[in-house]
Amino acid sequence: MLNKYSIDYVLSPHHRSRSSTHFTDEPVEAEDFLMHLLQAHARITAIRHEGSNIAPHAFDRLLKVAAERVAAQLLRESLQLDADEVKYRFGFAA
Repeated sequence: MLNKYSIDYVLSPHHRSRSSTHFTDEPVEAEDFLMHLLQAHARITAIRHEGSNIAPHAFDRLLKVAAERVAAQLLRESLQLDADEVKYRFGFAA
């Protein structure tokens, strides 16, 4: 059985080109993993859903959601704000 989501990435693109793949069945876990990859400056090479590459707009949407969650988390921690205040002031759902 295929995993619902698989994410291909290169963790240290400037030092080596070895590609790795993360498998998950949960969309929220996929977003969480994308958040970690963005924070680690990893190169995300492909996102597949049930074995097929997802459409470019869906790829962009997943990365946008992950980037917004990273930004909201950084704002909460750096400015010591609660989730409602981050949403009100910056428009990021926290």
